[in-house]
Amino acid sequence: MKAIQITKFGGPEVLELVDLVDPVPSETDELIDVTCIGINYADTHQTENSYLSKQELPLIPGLEVVGKTQTGRRVLASAMAGGYAQKVIAHKAMCVDIPNGVSDEQAVAMLVQGTTAWHILKTMAHVQPGETVVVQAGAGGVGTLAIQLAKMWGAKVIAVTSSAEKNALAKTLGADETVDAKSDDLAGAMLAANGGKKVNIVLEMVGGKTFDSSLEVLAPFGRLVTFGMASRTAPTAVHPGLLMGGTKTVAGFWLSHCFGKKELMGDVLSELFALIVAKKLHPVIGATYGLSEAQKAHEAMLARQTTGKVTLDPGR
Repeated sequence: MKAIQITKFGGPEVLELVDLVDPVPSETDELIDVTCIGINYADTHQTENSYLSKQELPLIPGLEVVGKTQTGRRVLASAMAGGYAQKVIAHKAMCVDIPNGVSDEQAVAMLVQGTTAWHILKTMAHVQPGETVVVQAGAGGVGTLAIQLAKMWGAKVIAVTSSAEKNALAKTLGADETVDAKSDDLAGAMLAANGGKKVNIVLEMVGGKTFDSSLEVLAPFGRLVTFGMASRTAPTAVHPGLLMGGTKTVAGFWLSHCFGKKELMGDVLSELFALIVAKKLHPVIGATYGLSEAQKAHEAMLARQTTGKVTLDPGR
């Protein structure tokens, strides 16, 4: 089979197309013929070994795939040994049947980014109707879904993006206001977008000064949920007194802690699939690259040239 493998850590240049022996499943696993591979920003951390969990070489990056089992089921699955491959194995418990009315690309957008958007809003931020939610990286895979879910659940949404085109996309998804991520005064721009008032929730995955500005604009009882650090730049250290004095909460979220828990993954995926079938949730499907073009896909993602869900086609 064809797969992307890395034998040394680094940037996109370390992603190599190779021929590997087909994986062999155990009795508790499924062998999946892959039809669609999802790319997540976390994959770029995998290749650098800058992810939350230590990586070991050689490595097939990625996690989420859609494909057919040997009995013909069309499933969304979490690959055990990396997802950038034409065939993968997955624990049977980690394979979810995809309903009619949900495309491969829509399904693969749900495993990591859909469930993350759901959890950072519901489980971590406890969003309530009438609250104001700021979505950093609003045109990304998580951001485009978080905008829609927050609006569905009654919030006002301010999307922060890096271009006029991405601002327009956020608006079409329901964002009430948009903010330029490159603003010299990001905190001031976010406050202005909310009529000068501080906000209730910020969903933050950029890090650095973006995190600092996000914490600055939180209202009393506000919640900042951090779920990434795309800039590779650490924010200013947060003193507990700052949180106490402002009655602010900073929470971290890593989807890894949800895997294997039906109520945190299976049930959430079922809800998200139902919303897609009902045409209430519209995953933004961005560029599709061939498996052989994985380097280009990572380069585009790191350069912030992508929107929505980026995928790989294992057939080319």
